[in-house]
Amino acid sequence: MPLVTRPASFPTKLFINGEFVDAADKRTYDTINPADESVIAPIACAGRADLEAAVAAGKAALAGKWGTMGPAQRSQLIWNIGDEIMKRREQFAALEAMDAGKPYSECYAIDVPMAADHFKYFAGVLRSLQGETIPVNDSLFVYTLREPLGIVAGITPWNFPLLMAARKIGPAIAAGNVCILKPANPTPLTALLLAECIAAAKVPAGVVSVLTGKGSEVGQMIVEHPEIAAISFTGSTEIGVKMVRDAAHTLKKLTMELGGKSPNVVFADADLDTAVKGAQAAIFYNKGEVCTAGSRLFVEAKVHDEVVEKLAARAGKMTHGDPLDSDTKLGPQNNKQQFETTLKFIEEGKKAGAKLVAGGERAGAKGYFVKPTVFADVKPEMSIAREEIFGPVLAVQKFESFEELVTKANDSRYGLAAGVWTKDVSKAHRYAKAIKAGAIWVNCYNWYDSAVPYGGYKQSGYGREMGLQGLAAMTQSKSVWVQL
Repeated sequence: MPLVTRPASFPTKLFINGEFVDAADKRTYDTINPADESVIAPIACAGRADLEAAVAAGKAALAGKWGTMGPAQRSQLIWNIGDEIMKRREQFAALEAMDAGKPYSECYAIDVPMAADHFKYFAGVLRSLQGETIPVNDSLFVYTLREPLGIVAGITPWNFPLLMAARKIGPAIAAGNVCILKPANPTPLTALLLAECIAAAKVPAGVVSVLTGKGSEVGQMIVEHPEIAAISFTGSTEIGVKMVRDAAHTLKKLTMELGGKSPNVVFADADLDTAVKGAQAAIFYNKGEVCTAGSRLFVEAKVHDEVVEKLAARAGKMTHGDPLDSDTKLGPQNNKQQFETTLKFIEEGKKAGAKLVAGGERAGAKGYFVKPTVFADVKPEMSIAREEIFGPVLAVQKFESFEELVTKANDSRYGLAAGVWTKDVSKAHRYAKAIKAGAIWVNCYNWYDSAVPYGGYKQSGYGREMGLQGLAAMTQSKSVWVQL
């Protein structure tokens, strides 16, 4: 039986200057349910006029009440957004399940409360944005100020639509900026419902705008717009590189959270049942559509066969189905393009000679479902070991020595995250020190918290989101010199 019914109504228009409005040119596009390939609803498609309206509304908010509002009042309004999210917990979870293909139970238990927590965390810490006094000499009093950047933008991916929207908007407005959010084209629904929460929380008009539509159109306009001071982007490395190039002439401040091909390691001394369960979650959570997915699994040679056998057995028991069904553990890939890309990489793995031990094909005849796939005997040069697939595909390699492991684990253009499973504390710390990645999990995987900074090394991007570092990134520093 379905866990929930589909919401009967939800916002589908742009959110500009505190109101839901049609696109200026009345264009729309269809958002698709990846579980059955049906049209959920027509969504407003923003263009140049809509972006200019959002920029104008943001400038008015900065020049008006929002720009002069004290930190305590700003904090209360942002806290209220978190409360409004939780009031709509079931609706958020259902919309996310329909639009993104994520199991409702995961959205309800993880995504929605974490999104609310982002706002409450930044509401709580925004008053920690303090300047400092700097001793220079007895005739000068020197101090620094932390000030907002102005109009900032968030461009979010389709794998965690609500969470990423909260991650962009929360610190931006906590620092006193206004924010224009461009959600991913395939998954607009929860971003628009979040706009409803922002209006209900009495945040002044113009502080947050949500512009749905094509990344190649309105997203590109945001990148090039001279009055947008900063962008926080989460997405592919290829798009990130293009954004850096196209934004260069405006010298925008950019935070880039990009792709990953994260190494997850099982040493022979690990609790193997716990490690296998963790490795399964690391790659198959959210059907592999996770930037930090543990898609490269390195297993010490002496336990390699046992771990592969256990993983294959667990993968074979995972159930596909409608994301709104309580029994569903694995939803569909988010969209047709990603579905086809995942299957293409699976075929490349087969042709390259990797040993297929689980999955390896489409599940069912309708919807974008892919069976949890495990490859063994993977060579480092294979595409399934080097490229970010962003699907439920695990590439297993064996290793003999610690030194060999570190060399193989670091042999990637990415550096977003890594995991290690071992009972040897010293070995775990040595591994964490040696790996070039922004997050290292020891005997766990995919833990996050609003207070912990997040970001990558190498081509996984630069800058940090969340935590005090994420808040500071939404400000600029000013030095003031006073002659005494």
